[in-house]
Amino acid sequence: MEAFVLPSYLDSSQRPFVVSGPCSAESREQVLETARQLKVLGRVNLFRAGIWKPRTRPHSFEGRGTEALDWLVEARQETGIPVATEVANAQHVEACLEAGLDVLWIGARTTVSPFAVQEIADALAGTKIPIIVKNPMHADLKLWMGAIERVAEKVGGPVWAMHRGFSSYGLKEYRNAPMWEIPIGLRAEMPEIPLLCDPSHISGNRSLIASVAQKAMDLGMHGLMIESHRSPDDAWSDAGQQLTPKDLDTLLDELTIRQSNVNPEQVDGLEAMRLQMDSLDEQLIELLHGRMDLAREIGRFKLEHGMTILQLERWHEVLKTRSAWGQNLKLGSEFTAKLLEQLHKESIRVQNEEMIKKK
Repeated sequence: MEAFVLPSYLDSSQRPFVVSGPCSAESREQVLETARQLKVLGRVNLFRAGIWKPRTRPHSFEGRGTEALDWLVEARQETGIPVATEVANAQHVEACLEAGLDVLWIGARTTVSPFAVQEIADALAGTKIPIIVKNPMHADLKLWMGAIERVAEKVGGPVWAMHRGFSSYGLKEYRNAPMWEIPIGLRAEMPEIPLLCDPSHISGNRSLIASVAQKAMDLGMHGLMIESHRSPDDAWSDAGQQLTPKDLDTLLDELTIRQSNVNPEQVDGLEAMRLQMDSLDEQLIELLHGRMDLAREIGRFKLEHGMTILQLERWHEVLKTRSAWGQNLKLGSEFTAKLLEQLHKESIRVQNEEMIKKK
């Protein structure tokens, strides 16, 4: 079997690998003009534009469909930049393959459905086209991994992952919660899969894109997908999260790209700090063990005195005082709240174990 050769535009040694272009292909002129402006930058590896737009509600702009594929192909012919779009079903795949697109990606709304992903994977069987798999809308690492595996089993080309944040309810800073622990978990489970980040969809606001992009680079992610438009405020979809090509150029200039590996002369200093961290972690685990032993004693006491496990007044007191301690020590409020919640859940679990054991 002929070995697959990675296309030069997917050079995995370059950081950041840059994917850019408008959220939606609105017209031939808009696609070509945006591509021309990005070409001038000389730093965009892949030109993107949405052809089919899966909107949350009907009657909003849902893309120009297959006619826009010709615009992408023309943009590639004029600029030399490879082109990519999102696919959501087998018909999309077939149309893109026929048009000769270079890269396809599977979006977050599609990744949530193993049935839809399998349909796309089957349509890709036997091809070598590179595929990018975005995380599902919900924070489910196994579901994301499963989508990657389904595609990788069928295609002969590279499969990459893309972090675009996760849907969450309530008021929040970001359009989609970053939940950085999920892509970190993916890298731990699938270290061979290059990981990109989509700061545009995480941010939902162009003023936040640079900080999210920097965070992705600091975490060692391979590249960025950042939406750009010749006139962002006039965009037909997601106008608030798109940059002009010029602003994209400025953002990339200001990125700090740190080493993912240390030089030999830095190893000793880093190793010394890691040893200190190991020691502190060992002490932390011992303290947690002691805390849970005490929680078991409390559980036995409550059983003997006919008390319920959950004591809301006490929980509110713990949450208030410990949150204040964390704030005084400059710990992140979200981190402290999550830590306390997990400690409380584990305390209830071990107390319940004691009550069941005694019965």
